[in-house]
Amino acid sequence: MTITNTIKNFLSETGNIARFTGRYLSLGISPPYEIKEFLTQCYIIGYRSLGLLSLTGFIIGLVLTMQLRPSLVSYGVESQLPAMVGIAIIREIGPVIAALIFAGKISSSIGAEIGSMKVTEQIDAMEVSGTNPFRYLVATRVLATTLMLPILIILADSISLLGAWIGVNINSTTSLTLFFTQVFNSLGFSDIVPAFIKTFFFGFAVGIVGAYKGYTAAKGTRGVGNAANSAVVLSSVMIFLIDLLAVQITGMLGFN
Repeated sequence: MTITNTIKNFLSETGNIARFTGRYLSLGISPPYEIKEFLTQCYIIGYRSLGLLSLTGFIIGLVLTMQLRPSLVSYGVESQLPAMVGIAIIREIGPVIAALIFAGKISSSIGAEIGSMKVTEQIDAMEVSGTNPFRYLVATRVLATTLMLPILIILADSISLLGAWIGVNINSTTSLTLFFTQVFNSLGFSDIVPAFIKTFFFGFAVGIVGAYKGYTAAKGTRGVGNAANSAVVLSSVMIFLIDLLAVQITGMLGFN
């Protein structure tokens, strides 16, 4: 019975999220638009996440370089270190880890914010006053996460490569120009474009899950806490699933 209930709950939750996503696609992208609230959310979600993702990207590049170097030295291919680090960061490590950090910060924030408005009946008050709460609260935040995360990941990847250059120079001397020349010579269309496209889906998943959990939060402060916590967990799982699906699709298209 426990396994049956778990499967039933999983399928029910999946259906509810799909229905919530369909509602967003039907209402969120049609006029009238909440431009001012959208720009506010872009600032909150994008600018205020920049420092955390920048620090994360720098540490990723530095640590990855320091970890890879001994293995490459033992095989006599230390000169390939910039190329290997660049491919790893741009294709997989940078987007996924940055998206997970983003999910932990933003998805929980959206879930807690909308959840607290739900339990204090502010959403009901918006409906009474003639404001569409779904457009104002959900559509603006989901669109902001969808557009801001790719930009943040580009910046995080750049800072991560800078951290990798510093890591290379800990044990040897390589100019910044030579390092980035080796990195970009090793990258191609199949490395950059698929990795960039999937970041939009990462951002959409983070926003839609956080909004869904907050919009359906149970009454009471415990409901708000559960909404924030489950938003982080579910959005992180969805990031891994989207990444797995993206790898399979790019493989079938011959990009891998």
